[in-house]
Parts: sequence; C-alpha cells; structure tokens
Amino acid sequence: METKICVVGLGYVGLPLACLLSKKYEVSGFDINGKKINDLKSGLDETGEVDDLKKYHINYSADPKIIQEANFIIVAVPTPITEDRKPDLSPLESASKIVGENLTKGSIVVYESTVYPGCTEEVCIPILESKSGLKFGVDFQVGYSPERVNPGDKKNTIDKIIKVVSANNNETLKKLEEVYGSITKIYSASSIKVAEAAKVIENVQRSLNIALMNELAIIFDKIGISTKEVIEAASTKWNFHKYTPGLVGGHCIGIDPYYLTYKAQQVGYDPQIILSGQGVNEYMAEFVAQKLSNLKSVLIIGLTFKENVPDTRNSKAGDLIKHLKNKGSDVEAFDPLITTAVIKKEFKVESTNWPPGKKFDGIIIFSPHDEFKKGEYSLSNLKNICAENPILFDIKGFYEKAEAEKLGFKYLTL
Repeated sequence: METKICVVGLGYVGLPLACLLSKKYEVSGFDINGKKINDLKSGLDETGEVDDLKKYHINYSADPKIIQEANFIIVAVPTPITEDRKPDLSPLESASKIVGENLTKGSIVVYESTVYPGCTEEVCIPILESKSGLKFGVDFQVGYSPERVNPGDKKNTIDKIIKVVSANNNETLKKLEEVYGSITKIYSASSIKVAEAAKVIENVQRSLNIALMNELAIIFDKIGISTKEVIEAASTKWNFHKYTPGLVGGHCIGIDPYYLTYKAQQVGYDPQIILSGQGVNEYMAEFVAQKLSNLKSVLIIGLTFKENVPDTRNSKAGDLIKHLKNKGSDVEAFDPLITTAVIKKEFKVESTNWPPGKKFDGIIIFSPHDEFKKGEYSLSNLKNICAENPILFDIKGFYEKAEAEKLGFKYLTL
C-alpha cells in the first residue's frame, strides 16, 4: 500500500516536517486555522521556519475530511500548561477527536507533541478508539516520535538531527523507521513511554541547568562579581558544563518540566529538584524588575520568547512588564518581528515606533534579534533615546559592557 501522509497541526513543528516528507511522499496538511491554510496556500509561512514554501507540493486544507485520504497521520499540536501549571491537553485531545472521526482502517497515527510518559496510551488512544469505532492494535496502530524543533535554528533542522521513533508493535515501528528514516537519522526506542520520557527530560535537564546558573547569577549579584566572568573562568576546566542565565520562556523549556512533575505526583513522588528549579526560573523576571525599580520610564526591546523568532508563546517579557508596572514604571516596548497589535494584545503594553519619540530612564534588551546589529540600534543611538544617567539591562549580554559604560550607561546583565 502506498504511504499517504497527513500532518495535523501546521505550526513550528508540523510545517517543516510536512515540507521535508513531501520530498519523499504524497503529503497533505490539516489545520483548524482557516487563515493559516490560506496563507500557506499563497506561500506565506508566519513562523519563518520554511524558506521558499511554494517549492513544496503539499495539499493544505482546513477540512478534516482530508485526513481520510491518508494512512499515516502525524499529530503535531501544542501541549501548553494551565494557569496553575498543570498539563493542558485540550489541543491534543481535540486533535485526537478530529483524527478519530476521520480515521480509516489500517492507518497509523503518530504523535509528535511533548507529553508526560503514558499520555499517548492513556489519553490519546482511547479517544481515537471512541471516535473512530475502530480497535487499537487491530484496526489501527500508534507511534510516537517526539519533536525536536528549535525555532529560529537554521543549523539543527529536522533533517540534521536524530529522530527518536517508537510504536505499539515491531511492525508499526518498522514503518516509522522507514518514513522518518527517509528524511533523517533515527533512534528506535523500546516503547512509547520511553520515547515520551526521553523527550521531556531533554528539556527538564536544560531547564535545571539554566536554573542553576540563574541562582548563581543572583548570588554573584549580591556579592558584586560578574557571572559571565565567573563562568568563563570555570569553563577552563575540562568537565565544566557551560550554561548561561536567562529568562526561560517559550513552549518547551519553560513548560515541559511541569508535564513530568505532574506525572511524578500522580505516581506518588514529589519532584523537589525539578519544581525548585522551575521556581528559580519563574522568579527571574521579578529579579530583573527589582534592579530597575526606581525608574519612571522603561523601554523593552525584543519581546519574543527567544531571539530571531516571531513566537511570543510563554515569553517572560510579559512577566517582566507586569513586575515593572507593579513597581510604578511606565513601560513601552518595541520588537520589529511582531506587530503593534500583537504587542498590545499579548503584553498589555504600548508599542513604540523606532526610533521612539520620547526618552527613557532605562532600556532592557530582552530578545537580542540579529536585526539589532544594524547601525540604527547601535549603543550611541540607544543613548540618544535616554534621559540622563540611564540604565541598560542587557539580559543576554548582546552589547559590549565597556562601550556602554563609556557612553554613560549603567550596564547590567545577568
């Protein structure tokens, strides 16, 4: 039987995957967002992840019936958290219902979304069975291949990384190995739960390492020494692992650890280290705001959760703005990668043009896009939009400290 693929969810994960697979297979793409489908049909990728979208032959549709034409369905939808930091499985459950309602006998459903160990089998498969009327393991099979997309990273793309694959039986696993192996290197996990756990700990590990650096940054700030200089000195030892402090946001590192802690608590264990690390990371926005608590006006430059992407999901710039406002600062923001409407809606803050028409007591460089290397964003031009004795909080150390201080900035960084 010819393999016909449908990718469900065409965002940062699903779209690049669909494009790569379309080089080898007949591929369709489904998304519930009709505007996105129209944009994709016209060659517009709002994520900026795919270059020259029109060269890929993909049948895009917002009609779920397109799923019926496929026998290899890949689900790549977000898995966010709730306000009380519990897994929000509603996008995954909704996608599973849509797939189930359009599932044909003999199909394979593969999940890419990051979840806790056991979620695919405990949550997704029962929905597929219920909505399709088909029997799992007999009428349809399930696999899991966790996404490893790093938004904005043009080096570690899907075709250049190792893809973990898993399935409910060996025959299905071989099919996943064939499909994913056609576009990249693969690693076959022993079970779906193992693959789910592997994905989530990738981000737990990174989150905890950053949390350690954040805590060290707080300590060194109180001591009065440079975290950057300490890390550079320590990095001369062969087995020191170099991480840097920062405000952890986005849809992976800032969220995924809560999926594992949720499952840990379900099985009767209190994951103290993971939760403590998350607590440190969550505190960092307040820490930065405290360093600027006496400023009347602050401009935040770059609002996305990381540099060089237009993605604002779980950006800690929102928390930072809230803390600054609570401390009495008048806050404005600028980001060339997102619209004024998005800035006002997502961050509840006034958006300014560049250059701004007023002067500020302090500037925060939150997401240092490559765009800011242009001359119009030079330190001297930043100084021109500041009042006397301004503070520059350069969170990731984008600008040179010596040059900033020479121009009259009080330079701060994590």
